[in-house]
Amino acid sequence: MTAHTDTPGTVTALYKVSGMSCGHCEGAVSGEISAIPGVTSVKAVASTGEVTVVSATVLDDEAVRAAVDEAGFELVGRA
Repeated sequence: MTAHTDTPGTVTALYKVSGMSCGHCEGAVSGEISAIPGVTSVKAVASTGEVTVVSATVLDDEAVRAAVDEAGFELVGRA
């Protein structure tokens, strides 16, 4: 899946992250991705490994990968 524009000025992307198993994991991933400039919201779901990111512009996948790594998990790719 590629990122798509929801409303003018926002882009939503869905990522797959491995290793999340609980709410704490979701919070760690969400917190790190939220720190990327331009990110307006993040929703991580441990049970599916999916992370939905809304941002002002298309994000650099390497920036997302670095944030997920910092949280202690692995970015598998875009879902």
